[in-house]
Amino acid sequence: MTIAQPEPSDPRSAPGAVPVLLLLVFLSLIGFGVVIPLLPFFATAFNAPPWQVSLLFATYSAGQFLGELFWGRMSDRIGRRPVLLITIAGSAVGYLALAYAPGIWIAVLARGAAGFFAGNMSAIQGYIVDVSPPQKLAGRLGLIGSAFGVGFVVGPALGGLLARPELGAAGFRPPLLVASGLCLLAIVGILAFVKESRRLDGAPPPRSHPFAAVGEGLRNPVSARAFGVIFFAFFASSSLWSNLGLWLDARFSWGPKEVGLLMAFTGVAAAASQGAIAGYSVRRLGAGATIVIGALLASACYAAMAISPTALVASVLLCVGVVGNALWQPAATSIVSRATHPDRQGAVLGAASASGSLARVAGPIVGGVLFSSIGPWAPLVSAGLWMLPAAWLGWRASQALRGGRDPA
Repeated sequence: MTIAQPEPSDPRSAPGAVPVLLLLVFLSLIGFGVVIPLLPFFATAFNAPPWQVSLLFATYSAGQFLGELFWGRMSDRIGRRPVLLITIAGSAVGYLALAYAPGIWIAVLARGAAGFFAGNMSAIQGYIVDVSPPQKLAGRLGLIGSAFGVGFVVGPALGGLLARPELGAAGFRPPLLVASGLCLLAIVGILAFVKESRRLDGAPPPRSHPFAAVGEGLRNPVSARAFGVIFFAFFASSSLWSNLGLWLDARFSWGPKEVGLLMAFTGVAAAASQGAIAGYSVRRLGAGATIVIGALLASACYAAMAISPTALVASVLLCVGVVGNALWQPAATSIVSRATHPDRQGAVLGAASASGSLARVAGPIVGGVLFSSIGPWAPLVSAGLWMLPAAWLGWRASQALRGGRDPA
């Protein structure tokens, strides 16, 4: 059964599907963000040491890595809509499992499973690719980033407002139950408004191992470089963000309230830049130049934060760095999409997203080692340095794409 792209006149390509999907992304990210302020408190609720609580972060990213490879490939075979329904339903169950986990190890398993079902970004991106003309693709991929950014602002706020730490583990159930309910609302939205974006005709595509898409992407000189952009840039940002609260405490004696407020500002900055700037920059300057500008801007700001004299200067630098970090993401994704055959969009975009998930597993570990062994400033400088190969690979990827080395 081959899967065909929708024709321009196909009702499945109606523009109304895109805002509905963005709303679903927003609802899903509220459900994810609501958990962020809760995770450190599991140490108290379950009497767990910090290294066990850190597994709640690492296992989620590890599960997401596997999920991106599996669900992206599956969406090419059975369609985007059923994959979205399955993964969001699985996320709802994952939040319920975490809410009623009797101990830290069950919580870790629940987070790993939730990460696996949350690895549906490739299916969402594939849907956008299916229904978007080339000139609108980068802008719409940027809107996905905006929906993520807004969800990250609203989600942690809900988590902080609804949680009652004084009740122990039971005090963390209300926000997790709300997160599960939002996933169910997203399911209703998909059933009511989102039509399948892929047409299934003929014999099914040949089965392949989930990691086959990784090899396929790495054999392509265009997507291989774009994979490198995604890996190095997410490695840099995750190593910084995983240690940001510790650094702000060590340098400026900031507490959770100040860190949470700063996270809200950075979320707004990321959402605004991806929604309003990234697509325009790709159209006017090209994907390669957009990646270079974004990565170098982030590199300079992250490194400069290490020597910032005041918390205000550090906060401004972080927000500007987040804008730079937001620019490269839709540009890199659009390069991967343009270098991939239409029937393999989900699988290869899944491999690209998986490279980012893998980086989010390794980055916090390296950042934590640098923080402990060298000093609180080390993860910031390291993050700035890791953005440099991302900028170089982004330019090389765009040059290879322009040179016509495109298997699609």
